[in-house]
Amino acid sequence: MDNQHNTPYLKKPSWLRIQLPSADEYSKVKGVLKEQHLHTICESGACPNKGECWSAGTATFMILGDICTRNCKFCNVTTGKPFPADLYEPQRVAEAVGKMKVKHCVLTSVDRDDLPDGGAGIWAETIRAVKAASPQTTIEALIPDFKGRKVDVQMVIDAGPEVISHNLETVRRLTPQVRTFAKYETSLEVIKYIASKGVRSKSGIMLGLGETEEEILETMDDLLAVGCEVMTIGQYLQPTVKNLRVQKYISPEDFDRYGKIAMEKGFRFVESAPLVRSSYHAEKHL
Repeated sequence: MDNQHNTPYLKKPSWLRIQLPSADEYSKVKGVLKEQHLHTICESGACPNKGECWSAGTATFMILGDICTRNCKFCNVTTGKPFPADLYEPQRVAEAVGKMKVKHCVLTSVDRDDLPDGGAGIWAETIRAVKAASPQTTIEALIPDFKGRKVDVQMVIDAGPEVISHNLETVRRLTPQVRTFAKYETSLEVIKYIASKGVRSKSGIMLGLGETEEEILETMDDLLAVGCEVMTIGQYLQPTVKNLRVQKYISPEDFDRYGKIAMEKGFRFVESAPLVRSSYHAEKHL
């Protein structure tokens, strides 16, 4: 990790083939998002599954703008000083969910350390607005750590999403280099608090950043110890030249093996494959 810029670029293996979006569905989803002035992590995060998900008419909505107050070294989202929170955004998200006829809605956000509540109030309002507009729609909230403030996490819990997810992103040793500001233990405490309130809790990690197999298995144990029920495991892909370089491409066979180990250890549901991301097949995690 300390010699990132001296690490040669690795050639992407053949199994990392990304599905291009259907032109019709792509245009439809893009049109709804543009009309409602909304952002998706699909685009801001350069997600490799955008084609598959958008072709199915689904998207992961990113609330609280598209400028993050943190500068994690793996992430493609813009870093800087965000605009003030948009108080009308919750209703626009709810309208978009209705127009897209979304059965399972995934919400995420940038980190908003500039706001006293980290954006938790907008989070809660958005969840309630979606539920009011589309009562049949289930919701997964992929939340930031809110600096570990339980009162802010509780605001999201009280809004009633079916699943609350918070990603560890990587193993304990690599967290300072990969996530910059976030702390491994803080994230575990957030997940523990979610699970303690009886909500289905979920987390995910990326592989290929230099972690060892022992560290991967230790991370599984750490998540299980705090009550995490669902885990996603995917391959890290370098989004820009400014981000961390890939140290290794993990084979599909190893992803399968890690998925089986995680299930044997006690997770209720596991997604483990090279192109898996946090919200991939999220509707199954209920």
